[in-house]
Amino acid sequence: MVESKHSFFVFVLIVFLSISAKAQNNTNSPYTRYGYGQLSDQTFANSKAMGGIAYAIRDHSHINALNPASYSAVDSLTFIFDGGVTLQNTNFNNGSVKLNAKNSSFDYLAMQFRLHKDLGISAGLLPYSNVGYNFGETHDTGNADSQNTITYIGNGGLHQFYLGLGYKPFHNLSIGANLSYFWGSIDRSTTVLFPSNTSASSYQKINHFSVKDYKIDLGLQYLYKLGEKRDLILGAVFSPGKSLKNDAYVDTNTGGTTVSRDTTLSMGLPASYGIGLTYIYDHRLTLGVDYTFQKWSKVSYMNEKNILCDRSKIAIGLEYMPSYTKRHYLSHVKYRLGGYYSQPYYKVAYNGGNVKAAREYGITGGVGLPFARSRSILSISAQYVKVDGLKSQFLDENYLRLTIGFTFNDRWFFKRKVD
Repeated sequence: MVESKHSFFVFVLIVFLSISAKAQNNTNSPYTRYGYGQLSDQTFANSKAMGGIAYAIRDHSHINALNPASYSAVDSLTFIFDGGVTLQNTNFNNGSVKLNAKNSSFDYLAMQFRLHKDLGISAGLLPYSNVGYNFGETHDTGNADSQNTITYIGNGGLHQFYLGLGYKPFHNLSIGANLSYFWGSIDRSTTVLFPSNTSASSYQKINHFSVKDYKIDLGLQYLYKLGEKRDLILGAVFSPGKSLKNDAYVDTNTGGTTVSRDTTLSMGLPASYGIGLTYIYDHRLTLGVDYTFQKWSKVSYMNEKNILCDRSKIAIGLEYMPSYTKRHYLSHVKYRLGGYYSQPYYKVAYNGGNVKAAREYGITGGVGLPFARSRSILSISAQYVKVDGLKSQFLDENYLRLTIGFTFNDRWFFKRKVD
């Protein structure tokens, strides 16, 4: 039985790795033309259903990669595999044109276990950003030599493989760190086509860059006992800003003549700060709030400064389980609800300058369904996300996302007795 269980886990691991190898992006948003594209929230299915709160979550049955201090909560005999996929439907609207797009993508893959008393370890593969767009515009000035069609195409994304430790040096205090290998590539092209009967030459420019570097994330959690059944947890995370090592090239084609140029760009990641607070009652009710701030305005991107704006997000969420002592199945189901408000980091050219592009709202919900006679859990999360363009000419987007996460939680590190 044990061997069959382990074989099943290995099979699931291979499936998710296959998905991750094939899934390049999960977006069609024109906003991903800017910066590194659409940033992933890097939370797992249980957290997504609670508005994305994670900084002050300590759950021995789930992995919380957003705060490595949480790894010390893992049980001594437990080995956890966690993986998830997301299905997405998007509606785009700029006031005159409405479009619809469907995507599916690998979301995350991770594992966690205890190395020693009060010391947990986790490793996993997470997306960092996604780029995927294809749109155009036609300019008709009435002058045949200046009429043209411009097409913008972009694809790619950035990823990270992390290895993290969480340690509890004191009874109520935990600290942790993730060291991540950070890599990926993004391609963008702009094509200007003129009618064949004009004197103007068509033009295409392709920008490509690839990144290979390391990053570190630090975390802390402090648990304060309010009473026999009531706990308060404070969580905080910090990621220092850094420059990114990269290789890049630019291809330009004018009138059939191509010129290539290799280069290295000035690019970086921002200093990121997060703080969260959760209230837990009787291990059945969790209420939490998170705040995130990323200093993108200080980041250099493709040799330019101040072309991105600071990103902030506030999220609230709850989880409720009716009972952990009753034998009725529905008493052990975890019900989750949440919401968030965010200001993305995109800046868009407007009236001769660059301005903030949009604001984002999300409503989330879901359930955690335990497997019969097992400690494993199926987490289902639904998210409705609305992106409002801050100017009437800017694009509005509406997302409906369904995330399915599998948490395989097994006892590996103990000897079984045979009578």
